[in-house]
Amino acid sequence: MVKIKDIANALEMFAPLPLQEGFDNSGLQVGLTEAEVTGVLLCLDVTEKVVDEAIASGCNLIVSHHPLIFSPLKRITGSNYVERCVLKALSNGIAIYASHTNMDSVHGGVNYRIAQKLGLQNVRILAPKGDALLKLSVYAPVSHADAVRDALFAAGCGNIGNYGSCSYNVEGFGTFKANEGCNPFCGELGELHRENEVRIDTVMPAYVKNKVVSALLLAHPYEEPAYDIYPLKNTWDNVGLGVVGELPEECDELQFLEELKEKFAVGCVRHTSFTGRKVQRVALCGGSGASFADAALSAGAQVYITGEARYHDLFNYDGRLLLAVIGHYESEQFTMEVFKEIINDRYPSVTVNTTTINTNPVNYL
Repeated sequence: MVKIKDIANALEMFAPLPLQEGFDNSGLQVGLTEAEVTGVLLCLDVTEKVVDEAIASGCNLIVSHHPLIFSPLKRITGSNYVERCVLKALSNGIAIYASHTNMDSVHGGVNYRIAQKLGLQNVRILAPKGDALLKLSVYAPVSHADAVRDALFAAGCGNIGNYGSCSYNVEGFGTFKANEGCNPFCGELGELHRENEVRIDTVMPAYVKNKVVSALLLAHPYEEPAYDIYPLKNTWDNVGLGVVGELPEECDELQFLEELKEKFAVGCVRHTSFTGRKVQRVALCGGSGASFADAALSAGAQVYITGEARYHDLFNYDGRLLLAVIGHYESEQFTMEVFKEIINDRYPSVTVNTTTINTNPVNYL
């Protein structure tokens, strides 16, 4: 029996909630996690028509990219579409879950799917996340160093780029004296003891700190393990917003935009003036990503694609970068494919439908 909490856990294992931006509200928004899943409906935005579609198709879980609830609700009276969606979902036993900027930030998430649609190669994060890593140093007796390392890795430590189980180890000796009331793993009460130990250094995302410390204390043989945790200023290159990559072959700017318009079914591509350069390196960020155009320039991109940009943003990059604005909905429409793959891979027996409703509020005349 697959429960709603199981689907939520699968999505959060892929895109952990702590990776969302501070303004965001990803996660379960409406409903109960213990309910058995009868079906999942995927969408970009939750609207009343989407909730009606979930009811008609027998789905009691809606997974959206954009959160239905961004701001706290002071009342639920049906005065706007958000309140009406909440009321309708609750009265029909439907849960609503959102995976937004956390899904934007992870390797293989929204921006990677856009890059895949464009055929980009050597794809990497455009604006890596900063102030998100910690360094852990722990001292363990030589006899238990392997067990402690394994526990740390299983809890989320030791991932650097595409490498796992990373650590640095130095052997030395530690000293301690067990006082009255102690129950030492080695040594005698009241006597100075010298033990051959290994200092294990590794890294971890800040959000797994509590899990790592719990695993450390469980695996370590000492009554009082010695460990230190330091904040790191390194960027986390596997997590962040936007991506950059290369086309297999360079092409003309007009040809690139025409193919972009076709692949994303864009009603209108807004763009800066052509620079006259060939296009090969392409940077992008789905949604409202105009603020990362400078990062695209720094990465040496000839084109930067995003969903939204202000009038003056186009002035700022005219002549320096072909900035292409394709629409918020259009840029993120393939997010539902990512959701479907995550759920189907973990729970192939669960019915997963993609909404048939175009929730784009922008129309083109």
